[in-house]
Amino acid sequence: MTKNIERVVNLYNKRELLAQLVRRDIRLKYRRSVLGYLWSIMNPLLIMLVLTAVFSNMFRYDVINYPIYLIIGRSFFDFLSEATRMGMWSIISNASLLKKTYVPRYIFTLASVTSSAVNFIFSLGAIAIVMLVTRTPPSWYIFFLPITLLQLYIFCMGLAFFLAAANVFFRDVQYIYNAVLTAWMYLSAIFYPAKILPKNLYWLVSHLNPIFIYVEQARGFILYGTMQDTEIFVIGWVFALLSLVVGVETFRRTQDNFILYI
Repeated sequence: MTKNIERVVNLYNKRELLAQLVRRDIRLKYRRSVLGYLWSIMNPLLIMLVLTAVFSNMFRYDVINYPIYLIIGRSFFDFLSEATRMGMWSIISNASLLKKTYVPRYIFTLASVTSSAVNFIFSLGAIAIVMLVTRTPPSWYIFFLPITLLQLYIFCMGLAFFLAAANVFFRDVQYIYNAVLTAWMYLSAIFYPAKILPKNLYWLVSHLNPIFIYVEQARGFILYGTMQDTEIFVIGWVFALLSLVVGVETFRRTQDNFILYI
């Protein structure tokens, strides 16, 4: 318990460094971009328009308000993809700094995921725009959305810590994870209704796929104006906390050897 308190205090003392690293990552992403932060809104909108044109006729009878359905799923999955990819490279890409001076290694992974979270918050503006265009009235359940966002952030943080540590020792992780992300997207009902899946596969996806659980929570709050069953929130927290514990513990146990491999 004492060590955990010390870690929290140490993180608080490094808050200025964390803020600087987050600002650096955001500036690097939009460097030399004419539209800058507007791309956080425009990119999901453009992707939504293309995918809606392709799939809307196919699923028009199965999905209510397909544009909202699609952009919620796509925005959440894009955050997962960006946060974990950046987190995976957070140690290796800062190798020169780690070799020159002592900096807590975890701060780079934390900054990578947090900067992605800032971009994700900007991208929520795209969902608001689509709601206005499609005349989708907001429900008061939308005030529960931060709970889902926190679950997703914690889950991505844990996964990023695990990938960051694994990528230091095994560079093949990047290729494996790219394939995993592709399969993950198709198993998360991002652009198709989950009910078209076979019954057994649907049960597996709805109970063992974290991103599907978080997306369904958000769709309930934003699109359907309903509160999901308690079970889906419990499962969401279980995945988030389990991911964080496994990721942080893996990172902590291996971080002393990072300098030998970067």
